Amino acid sequence: MSALTDPQPRATSRIWGKLSRNKSALVGATVVIVFIALALLAPVLPIADPTGTDWGAIRKPPSVAAWMGTDELGRDVLARMIWGARASLLAGVVSVLIAVAIGVPFGLIAGYFGGWTDSIISRVTEALLAMPFLIMAIALAAFLGPSLTNAMIAIGLSAVPIFIRLTRGQVLSVKTEDYVEGARAIGLGHVPIMTRYILPNVFPPILVQATLTIATAIIAEAALSFLGLGQQPPAPSWGSMLNTAKNFLSQAPWMAIWPGAGIFLVVMGFNLLGDGLRDALDPREH
Repeated sequence: MSALTDPQPRATSRIWGKLSRNKSALVGATVVIVFIALALLAPVLPIADPTGTDWGAIRKPPSVAAWMGTDELGRDVLARMIWGARASLLAGVVSVLIAVAIGVPFGLIAGYFGGWTDSIISRVTEALLAMPFLIMAIALAAFLGPSLTNAMIAIGLSAVPIFIRLTRGQVLSVKTEDYVEGARAIGLGHVPIMTRYILPNVFPPILVQATLTIATAIIAEAALSFLGLGQQPPAPSWGSMLNTAKNFLSQAPWMAIWPGAGIFLVVMGFNLLGDGLRDALDPREH
């Protein structure tokens, strides 16, 4: 089938056109891309050692030598910000991948089969949703032990109920469509129907939710690091940098300003991008 008659390129072109016309989404995507680029290029950028101390440069204000100043141990704040971005973005992406990998299959099964299967999964999901997301993440991280890996697992497990509920709701509205009934009529099994006909059609809202949840996961990782349950010193993390900076707000306010601004910008970027994707992937929008 040629590109002129294939609906897939036309759909992709339509989505990209709507996304490119959304200025706030472009701003969000730009912010996200900049932070991802900095995080990926951190090992090769000409910056100082993020864990290297300099007792002669303790709490120095921003200057030519240290563009964002230094912290309580004389470490370069700019270097720690860039390397801290790696921890925050890694935590956000990996946590959401864990949540999607667990939540989407359960939501798919619950919505497709219904009956007692749906009842059991839905009741467990509702019980988990009754607990605030961050409280559950803190409890799980405290149980697993303080480390970035355990923090990512805790955040991912805490976000699972969100994706179960979303996927289930989408499947309930899709499984009665004519193309699904047609697949059943020609004798396809449950797994092919779910993977080939239902999942691709419920994927757009899952993608939007995943983008928005990355922002939530980044905030959660910063909170866990602030409490000492995430990235462990001396490895840099925006949350742990804020935890240290709270003791020097009057003497060295830049220690708190930069990590706070980093969290704000990257979370704003993912939220704007997620909102833009929601509008672009909505077939009702023209």
